[in-house]
Amino acid sequence: MATRPRPRKMKLDHIEECFVRMSARLPEPKTELEYKNPYTLLVAVVLSAQATDVGVNRATKGLYAAADTPQAMVTLGVDGIAHHIRTIGLFNTKAKNVHKLSQILIDEHGGEVPSDRAALEALPGVGRKTANVVLNEAFGEPTIAVDTHIFRVGNRTGMAPGKTPDAVEAELVRRVPDAWKKGAHHWLILHGRYVCKARKPDCASCAIYEFCLFKDKTA
Repeated sequence: MATRPRPRKMKLDHIEECFVRMSARLPEPKTELEYKNPYTLLVAVVLSAQATDVGVNRATKGLYAAADTPQAMVTLGVDGIAHHIRTIGLFNTKAKNVHKLSQILIDEHGGEVPSDRAALEALPGVGRKTANVVLNEAFGEPTIAVDTHIFRVGNRTGMAPGKTPDAVEAELVRRVPDAWKKGAHHWLILHGRYVCKARKPDCASCAIYEFCLFKDKTA
């Protein structure tokens, strides 16, 4: 039985240069989700599953006006939360998760968002990707959350090929130089969202075109 060829990997010095170039275009990358504090960031990221940042920001504008602390969110109740986020997919389930995680923050963490991965992942609606975003954005940890955009970029460019998001994350953590890890999540997600798009990558405006190993690059 023939074995599949191993995926080509971008050279480590080329990965370094990729981040040099992406950082030159965007020196201070940050999430496009709107938030006021670690708690509202956590809620926004939970709501962003299978939803766009634009859609989440539209919904949370009214939600945060009504409740921007765990206690206020618990007081608002599941139905109140659902009313504000009804334009987002799976809003009923997400409303229950936001209400429950808010109560847990009050009961177990003094109303504060924990900076511990295990504690974050124990919250309803919070998986590894969400925890990574919160740890990176709110607490400055050099974590790299892998969403569909980063999964695509990691595989398509050869920067961090992997069959699963966890595999791509592990490769990125292993291969991205430490100096770039704090901003890597944002640079890669924005690159995937606006340049290395799923259906038709905009190779003509790509800052890392010459290092990308994608076989179907467009001129």
